[in-house]
Amino acid sequence: MKKVLVLNGPNLNMLGKRPKEHYGSLTLDQINELMIKEADGELELEFYQSNYEGDLVTKIQKSLTYDAIIINPAAYTHTSVAIHDALEMFTGVKIEVHLSHVDDREAFRRINFVRSVCNVCFSGEFEGSYIQAIKYLKD
Repeated sequence: MKKVLVLNGPNLNMLGKRPKEHYGSLTLDQINELMIKEADGELELEFYQSNYEGDLVTKIQKSLTYDAIIINPAAYTHTSVAIHDALEMFTGVKIEVHLSHVDDREAFRRINFVRSVCNVCFSGEFEGSYIQAIKYLKD
């Protein structure tokens, strides 16, 4: 069974309260439950969310033996060389996810420090972006 870290960055703990046009209406816990259902026992999922960059970097470093990381770095997508560098060390499958189409939003969101070290990106489908990541790993 593949061991998968699902890593979520800042403010994603506030889903359900954030602007629905960008982030949908589900909470992070509800999205996690959908991912578990989609994994259907084929993947071992571990969930982690932090608003702190260093926590996310440390979690990646401690997970180097996992088979895959699904990461929504949130605002750190556009600012964090440290997350990029930690992901670069990870040799398993790396999937970037975003609830919104970040490339179609404000100009500063078009800067992306993590995409170049990820295998694939799913975005703009709200919780469906996470479901696509699970399907990708199952296939």
